[in-house]
Amino acid sequence: MFSKPSLVMRIAIGKFIGLIIGFIGFITLPFIWPEADLLIRWGVLLWYITVGAMIGVFGVFTWHPVLKLPMPWWLRAPLLGAWLNLVLTFFAYDAMLAMITAMPAVSAAISSPFFWFPLEGAIVGLIMGFFATRFGGEGKALVDEMPG
Repeated sequence: MFSKPSLVMRIAIGKFIGLIIGFIGFITLPFIWPEADLLIRWGVLLWYITVGAMIGVFGVFTWHPVLKLPMPWWLRAPLLGAWLNLVLTFFAYDAMLAMITAMPAVSAAISSPFFWFPLEGAIVGLIMGFFATRFGGEGKALVDEMPG
């Protein structure tokens, strides 16, 4: 179950990296945005655990069936992380805009949550994808191990 290649190992690694990144967000969010309530902090923690699990699961897909192109981990994981954070931005736009405007280092010219949060998701996805692929494997071998 935890041998390489292993889908369970990929998901566990993705969730563990998500837990670390989410915990960093949980701890640092009050310093970045003092108005952040506890629900938003818990949401950040649980969100990145979910993103890690999704990146772990999508390690099975190494070929895009419609475009007929290879999907290496360094393309697949950042795209998935950026996509998930983009979708999250649609649901929590007001909170994310308030968070960005509270940061003094962000220029008004590029203060859109639709820029920063997908970019953050891509970076986090790249980190998760690297470790999940390095220690859990990828591709068809992940599903060949499944009983059934």
